[in-house]
Parts: sequence; C-alpha cells; structure tokens
Amino acid sequence: MTKLFGTDGVRGTANVHPMTAEMALRIGAAVGQYFRRDASHVHRVVIGKDTRLSGYMFESALTAGLTSTGMNVLLLGPVPTPAVGLLTRSMRADLGVMISASHNPAHDNGIKFFGPDGFKLSDTAEAEIEALVAEGVEPAASHNIGRAKRIDDGRFRYIERLKSSFPRQMRLDGLKVVVDCANGAAYRVAPEALWELGATVIPVGTNPNGHNINDNCGSTHPQSAAETVVAHGADVGICLDGDADRVILLDQKGNVGDGDQFMALMAARWAAQERLKHGTLVATVMSNLGLERFLEGKGLHLERTAVGDRYVVERMRAGGFNLGGEQSGHIVMTDHATTGDGLMAGLQFLAEMISSGKPASELMHNFEPVPQLLKNVKFSVNQTPLENADVQAAIAQAEADLVGNGRLLIRKSGTEPLIRVMAESEDEGILNASVDSIVAAVEASVL
Repeated sequence: MTKLFGTDGVRGTANVHPMTAEMALRIGAAVGQYFRRDASHVHRVVIGKDTRLSGYMFESALTAGLTSTGMNVLLLGPVPTPAVGLLTRSMRADLGVMISASHNPAHDNGIKFFGPDGFKLSDTAEAEIEALVAEGVEPAASHNIGRAKRIDDGRFRYIERLKSSFPRQMRLDGLKVVVDCANGAAYRVAPEALWELGATVIPVGTNPNGHNINDNCGSTHPQSAAETVVAHGADVGICLDGDADRVILLDQKGNVGDGDQFMALMAARWAAQERLKHGTLVATVMSNLGLERFLEGKGLHLERTAVGDRYVVERMRAGGFNLGGEQSGHIVMTDHATTGDGLMAGLQFLAEMISSGKPASELMHNFEPVPQLLKNVKFSVNQTPLENADVQAAIAQAEADLVGNGRLLIRKSGTEPLIRVMAESEDEGILNASVDSIVAAVEASVL
C-alpha cells in the first residue's frame, strides 16, 4: 500500500485512492483501535468538517469505522480545524478528526487527526495507524459497538474560546472589517465572533454550496476581499482558508500582508511585553530571510523547521516556545490554541490596531522582504523528478550561483503532487534565472 499520510494528514481527490469511502472506513477503524487502549472508560471522538460536498461521505464512513471499534462519535458539523483541537481536549475525547483539504480545491478532501491533548499526531503515531490500516483490525463485539451523536453548540463553544483570547476590556466598536471565509468552515463563526466583539462586519465567501470552497476567495485568492475592502472603505480585511487554520491580512488599501509580516509584528510586541518565551519565534524554511534579519535586529531568534504547521508546533512544544507559524498564514499561539488558528490571529491583529492606534498598513509592514520567487511544477505520483540527473545538475548550478547571495529550497509538497522551487536573492536576475532553470529541468523530466 502506498504511503497514506502527508505533512497534514491524509489528502487527495475525493473518490480517488486514498480518499475513498472504503479507505475512510478502514482509517476510522484503525485509528479507533489505536486510541481504544483502555477498556475502563467510555471512548469518544469528535469529528468536524468543512463545507465540501464529499464531507458527508467521509463523515459517514469515518463514523462507521470508528463505531465498529467501540468509539462513541460526536459530530460537530462544519467548524474550523482549530475548533476540533479545542473541543477534543475540552470534551475529554480520546481523538479529534477534521475532514478538510484546507486550501485545496473543492474536489479534494482530507482527514486530519488530533490526540487527546488537542495537538496533531506525531509522525510515529501516524505510521502506527497506517500499519493498522494495512493489517486490518478486529471489530468490537456487537454489544460494544459505539454510538453517534450530533453536537449542536460546537461553534458557540469555539466562539467563546476565541473571545477569551481577546483583551477582556477591549471592543471592536468603530472598526469596519471585511472577513472572507472562503465559503468554508468558518462561514458562520467568523462573522458572528467579530460582530459579538462590536465590529461592523462585511462578509465575503459565506455562501457555501459544496463546490465553491476556496473558489476565487479566501487566503489563497484575496483579490475579491481586497476589492471589497476598498469599495466599502473598510479598516482591514481578514482572509481565511477553507478550514480557517490560516489567515492572510489586507490593509485599508487592499494590500496583502502574509504570515511573515504578522509574525514579525507579534514577536516584536510580545518581546517588548516580555511575553515571547525564550525570545524565539518558530517558523519554517519558507519564511523570508527579511524576517530573520528583522528578528536579529531586535535581539530575537528565529528557529526554522520543515514545512507544515505540525512541525512548527512540535518544535514549539519541545523548546517551550509560544509563537510560531508559516509564511502562508498558519499562526500558532500556544498560549491560546493547539494548532494554527486564522481567526484568532486576525483578532490579535485587530487588538494591535486598537491598542496602537495605527492603521493596518503600518502594522503590516514590519520589514523589507528579500525578493523571493516560488514556482510549482506538477508531476505524476509514480514519477521521481528530483532523482533525475539533469534536475540535480540544475539544482547544483543554482546553489553555486546563490552562494553568499541568497538561498534555495526545493521540496515536494506534502499535500499536492507538486515540486516547489523557491529561491531568495537581492539580485533578481540571479533569482529568476536560478528558479527558471530548475523549473525547466523538472518540467522536461516529467514529460
């Protein structure tokens, strides 16, 4: 069997291996057996999902697999991924499951898992579950089959947790906020939370139909929200992705601020308030060199990890750090949440706007980024372009050209069949030539 788990759970095109109903049932049974270790207590699992049409299918299949091993299932319906992490822990569940392909198109779907502590599973745990999927599991005796129940107030519990992370005496009165929910999991909670805190809310991407999640909206396509910000004279825009675990911010002019700029702001503010643990921010190898230089200029440290918010969180927990994230907009604040939370990050930004009295445009530009170029090349799952001799030669030449003048990062995406080619350099001629030469070599190798 091919490897199931990528950098963020199991993901792929719905109704195509491995994202089939049959496989979801097997995965549900395997993970149910993995977490049903103690017969002395009732075992429970919470399941959330985004708004993809295939979510119904996977919700039913996972429920069947989990209940077949004696797990009681609590169905949350459409809620953000961070809500699943929160509710897994607060409801004393053994396991949390989120059905979502995050920022991917509607035809994809995925399954993410959280342990009883509300944190995503380790590589070791995923490997053990994958082995159980391959081996098959023994179902529970008929009198031990689990039950399933819908939980109607999951989103309200999450909204209360969101608001508790916001300064208690502060309100959003007078702020006009565009929030783009990507027709995804936060289409109800995000506008409701902002309204409850006093903001004038202009919603975008809040009419999911099963097919339009991330479709020219959300954090990966902020153009519509940017136009809305300008048209309505809004103070700020908050663009979430399909499962609302990442955020891209827009200033009052519709300009985009990425996760690096947000992390720079929060790291500097928290350090000044003596809240940044160990004077360290955790980010991935994708974060801009300009962020690293900004932090060094303030006597702070940047720790880099592999791409994936799960690896950021693992390093944060191991080192006792409390702020981390990704350039793409995953922001992790372990004082408040167990995983990336786009809406919570957006609220923290609004709090900075109010406390500083500064416009979004000023808070979103904290450092001058080093020119960075990222291009993606598609390949088939049975191809290995990075092992091609011509590709390796192109990479070696680009590395030599960038020595002392930038950096190069080549990797396979953990969520899509893509080779990602990224380089940074203040010499844009070398930057473009380096990336283009590697992209050309990869494209030639997969023809």
